[in-house]
Amino acid sequence: MPANPLTLREREEIRYGIGRGHKLTEIADRLGRHRCTIGAEISRNGGRENYRAYRAHDRAKACRARPKARLLERHPELAAHVTCRLEAKDSPMTIAVELAQGVYPDIDQTVSHETIYRAIYDHRHHDLPRDIFRCLHRRRRTRFHRGTRRSSPQTWRAGLPKITQRPPAADARSEVGHLEGDLIIGARWASAIITVFDRKSRHLWMEPLRDGRSAPQTLKGLTVLVERIPPGLRRSLTWDQGSEMSLHEQLTGRCGIDVFFADAHSPWQRPTNENGNGLIRRYVGKSTDLNRFTNNDLQAIEDRINTMPRRVLGWATAADVYAHAVAMTT
Repeated sequence: MPANPLTLREREEIRYGIGRGHKLTEIADRLGRHRCTIGAEISRNGGRENYRAYRAHDRAKACRARPKARLLERHPELAAHVTCRLEAKDSPMTIAVELAQGVYPDIDQTVSHETIYRAIYDHRHHDLPRDIFRCLHRRRRTRFHRGTRRSSPQTWRAGLPKITQRPPAADARSEVGHLEGDLIIGARWASAIITVFDRKSRHLWMEPLRDGRSAPQTLKGLTVLVERIPPGLRRSLTWDQGSEMSLHEQLTGRCGIDVFFADAHSPWQRPTNENGNGLIRRYVGKSTDLNRFTNNDLQAIEDRINTMPRRVLGWATAADVYAHAVAMTT
């Protein structure tokens, strides 16, 4: 609620200004208000053609009334739908956008992603199940503010191709074929999965390392994974400075892909892979024996993430963006 809400007299002035054909800035200057305040007031009350001062004032009083029932409390069918989608590992943003787009015709009520997050982390009310936070890919019990990151001193291993040497097209995300990779580690560091994402399309490939994550085993797994990609689209691969990539020159010789390395302790230089691994963790929980996931299981996770609408892609899917880009290059 605004600290200084509009009065009935001001609303009558707004109605008078609309009738005289005045612009928002003229009405705002006369009332000593910001033009955005006047614009929001008019748009939320029917627009210039239908604005009525008394009706707008009555609506404002009703909206200020307290206590106010929460949205998910007022609409239990909406709460049940949100719970079902969260348990299916959909993010609050995806749920909110699908409802706004009318994907589910039996649900006519919309909800913002922030309202869903508030309900998930609300310890006083339980419009959603108490432990529903476990369905988020970052299973935090409470929300916390992001602190300022402090970068660690950077060191380089001799001879590693630096990320600054990567082609400009990789930084610009202007073409497919520039990849980011890493390992997801299982319980007791005994199992691992290679994850590789395309920077432009966010397309995902996965390959299990069932016998350990040493350099030779990682080289073998990466060779199998990269060979799934058409030769003309193996342009570059960016990795961290983990010892599992010490045989990167052999990977280049086998698959014809250039490998570059991010700065030490700088995961933000590989944002596509870091964020993508967060999505994978929805289906592959931490402290889990990754060897229990079969190749079919990993393929199902790949298909799910590659066919999931992504906000960063304008709510298109990674599979569609990648396929379109591949079609344009052939």
